[in-house]
Amino acid sequence: MAAPPLGRLVLTHLLVALFGMGSWAAINGIWVELPVVVKDLPEGWSLPSYLSVLVALGNLGLLMVTLWRRLGPGKGERAPIQAVQALSVLGTALLAPLWPRVTVVAGQAHSVAFLALAFVLALACCASNVTFLPFLSRLPPPFLRSFFLGQGLSALLPCVLALVQGVGRLECPPAPTNGTPGPPLYFPERFPASTFFGALTTLLVVSSAAFQGLLLLLPSLASVPTEGPRPGLRVGAPGVKEEEEEEEASPLQEPPGQAASSTPSPGPAAFQPLSAHGACLLGLLAATSALTNGVLPAVQSYSCLPYGRLAYHLAVVLGSAANPLACFLAMGILCRWRRGLCVWACSHM
Repeated sequence: MAAPPLGRLVLTHLLVALFGMGSWAAINGIWVELPVVVKDLPEGWSLPSYLSVLVALGNLGLLMVTLWRRLGPGKGERAPIQAVQALSVLGTALLAPLWPRVTVVAGQAHSVAFLALAFVLALACCASNVTFLPFLSRLPPPFLRSFFLGQGLSALLPCVLALVQGVGRLECPPAPTNGTPGPPLYFPERFPASTFFGALTTLLVVSSAAFQGLLLLLPSLASVPTEGPRPGLRVGAPGVKEEEEEEEASPLQEPPGQAASSTPSPGPAAFQPLSAHGACLLGLLAATSALTNGVLPAVQSYSCLPYGRLAYHLAVVLGSAANPLACFLAMGILCRWRRGLCVWACSHM
């Protein structure tokens, strides 16, 4: 089948990246806006602890997606994705006017509206992990790298927006008596948190529009529950090894007919988690995920504390920029050598 035009391929990659941008943008936006909202909410700096618990409870969204697949098998991923995107857009849109509302519960003031909407957004973000990727499994794996690039933008763009807002700007003017630095003087932000959440809502609306664009550009994806990659979207580079071409052309999900069949297929060997190769890859994935999502965020504020809040925010933004940059480089540079992956991972730990 003839290859599609270059413009259509570029447009598809762009829509996939914008689609992935909406996966965790809402929760990432709340995290980077915490230094602003804690000044007005009664929980103060204990608010991050509440938010951590709510994000953990957001994994209940995975249970909802599982029930959907059990109760409605073969209905595809379109409805869950649209539900996730609707919750994200609605939650951030309501945060803009409602985040400073305080309610008295058991004699104490609490930010019930902010916490409730944060929980709704956590449900949507956690459910996006198991709804967006199955939808993209019908495209060739090169488009998956565009999706992860968009996921990196879901962390980078809120950080950049927070920097433009001027979060954490302070100055220590010298005392008039002896010239020593006085108490810190915090500058007001360039725009309030309500404007920040409004801009975040716009990003999520763009992500939802990108999903609708994908449905219009690739109409078969809207109706087929699970299928292999579309032949018209295969991108074959000259000079690539036959084994790598088969790997790139293989779908990320096994078709139902093949999964139900007991006879082995002549295609590429299936991934076996109990093999040495599978255990090595899963170990690398667990280690990198633990460092990226657990260890480094926990110690980053302490490591940057001697240099001030500006250094902390710059470190957060540059760390977030590394994710989409790595995904962009992976579009042209791939490493399938297991020892090379191990050496590369150990050198950064």
